[in-house]
This record gives sequence, C-alpha cells and structure tokens, in this order.
Amino acid sequence: MSKRGQLCGLTILLVFALILGGCGGNAASNNKAGEEKDFKPSKPIEVVAPAGAGGGWDTTARTVAKIMGEEQLIDKMAVVNKPGGGGATGWSYVHRKKGDNHTLFVTSPPLLFVPLNGQSQYGHEDFTPIASVIADYGAFVVHKDSPYQSMKDLIEALKKDPKSVSIVGTSSPGSMDHMQFVSAVQKAGVDAKQLKYITAQDGAGMSMLLGKKADVYSTGVGEAAEQARAGKVRVLAITAPERMKGETVKDFPTLKEQGIDDEFTVWRGFMGPPGMSEAAVKFYEKKIKEMMEKDSWKSIRDSYGWEDKYMDHKEFKTYLDAQHKAMKSLLDEIGLGDEAK
Repeated sequence: MSKRGQLCGLTILLVFALILGGCGGNAASNNKAGEEKDFKPSKPIEVVAPAGAGGGWDTTARTVAKIMGEEQLIDKMAVVNKPGGGGATGWSYVHRKKGDNHTLFVTSPPLLFVPLNGQSQYGHEDFTPIASVIADYGAFVVHKDSPYQSMKDLIEALKKDPKSVSIVGTSSPGSMDHMQFVSAVQKAGVDAKQLKYITAQDGAGMSMLLGKKADVYSTGVGEAAEQARAGKVRVLAITAPERMKGETVKDFPTLKEQGIDDEFTVWRGFMGPPGMSEAAVKFYEKKIKEMMEKDSWKSIRDSYGWEDKYMDHKEFKTYLDAQHKAMKSLLDEIGLGDEAK
C-alpha cells in the first residue's frame, strides 16, 4: 500500500475512534444525568438543629423527621443538635460538608441576624435553599400582675423612659427575640437604641418573667399560649398580620389592631450545605411539600400554633435575599449591624 493510502487509512481510524469516544462520553454524561434525575438517599439523612433540645429549631427538625418516617416519605432521618453561638456552631458544621446530599439543617431569621451583627462568618448565601415550611410569630408577654394592660400602656412607658422597662429574650442582642421587639416599638415611635434588653441564659426567659425579674418577655406564640392557658401571663400583642385561630391564641391581639403598623414572621425552613446537587434539592423539596399535605403534619402544626408557609427553593432564596436587606437596614439603624460597629 502506498504512503498516501496508509495515511488515508489512519485518518479514517482516528475519526472513527473520536466518534466512538464522543459517543462513550455522551453515554457517560447521560448516565450521570440519569443518576442526578433519579436521586434517592443512599444512607440516613442527618438533620441538624443548630441549637439545644426543646427550642424552635429542634422542635421543627424532630417534627419533620418523625412525620417523614411515619408517612414513609423518607425512611431514616436522624436529628443532631449542634448548639452554640446563636446558631453559628451548627452552620459552621454544615458548611464543612460541602457537596453532601445527605445533610440538611433547619433555619430561621437568626441565619440573617447573627452574621449581620458580626457573630458568624456564614450567612444564608453560603448554603443551599431547599424549602420554607412554616410561619410562627412573636409574642410580647407580661406577668399577670403587670401594670401594662395593652401595648399602648407599654409604649407610653417606653416613650417616657426606655430604660424603665426591662425586656428579656432568649436570643442575643441583635437576634430574633430582640429584633422582633425593636421592629414593633420603633414603628410606634420608641427610641429603640435606649431599650433595656436582657438575654436569658439557658432559655430561662419565661422563668425570669414569672419570677418578676423582667417586665416583658419577647418570645414565640407557642410558648406564650402555654402560660396564658395556665393564667400566669398576659399577652399584650403578637406579630401576626391578623388574629390567629385556636382556643387560646384567638384572644391574642395583633400589633396592627392596636395601631402599630408592623408584623414579624418567624419563618422556618430547610437548607443544605453549599454545593448540594440540584437533584437532591428537588427531591427534598418534593418530599417536604408532600409531607405538608398529610393530616399528621396538620395536626401537629396546629397544636404548635404554626401556619404553613411553603416556598420552593427558588422562592425561598428570593424571600431570604429580601429579608436580609430589610434586617440589615434595621440593625444599622439601631447601631447593631456589623458595619455600624
């Protein structure tokens, strides 16, 4: 065979090899895409509650894990508590699991507040949004013997002397319990920079109120309802947009009906580590939505005074970005934002 013929033969073989290689590569890509599309957990799911047992994060995580298992939506979900730093310890733990499709964590407004006031290097942009699940609301509570009968009474006292009233919460200054109160009274014309806010140690806010060691307790509706049923406290206001339904909570007045144009939603949802695959996000998103349609979920939800607030991962991200902007502005106004320090 001539050299020219040999060259032609080699050229044909090379082209054929490239075609086969391309087909093989496409097949591999298609197989990978198929695996991504059909993602299913291959081991138990770790659900991180970035706080100790008994709080809102822990309760939400354990409720979801329980119902997912009982309804055979996700077989094995193990809740792990990672307390510390107002959530920062748990966020740091999850962030180290970059690309892990088998780790979730429950989240709420502190994921915005804590980084904004400089107490965590990780914020909502550093994780993968999956879905928002519930809306809870704040409650401002006083002892049954308190002279404050309404928010109007409290606001008048705060306007005269902001430091004359002690407000207790279980979160640090610049985080949720503090900021839901700041948001409300600032709208009513109180100098929020002068407030006397106390952080209760080990979740002892209600104990301090009942022991008359604080004048007002900024907490959630669920905890407020429990003590209101027992006749030990008076709920001055809740941060919901309208009155809630339920045997006890229906009697709690809103800020708006008392002339304070403010509301504060304590949303809770789930996120994953950075780099979680899109297929995994869609899997969990779908399962969460299915869970929220179950009667078992609705029963527990109602018992805690929660409201459904479902958002898919895209809606959740948009919501978080907007909330982040609003909270940054509020923190900067009272001098607690990281940039204001």
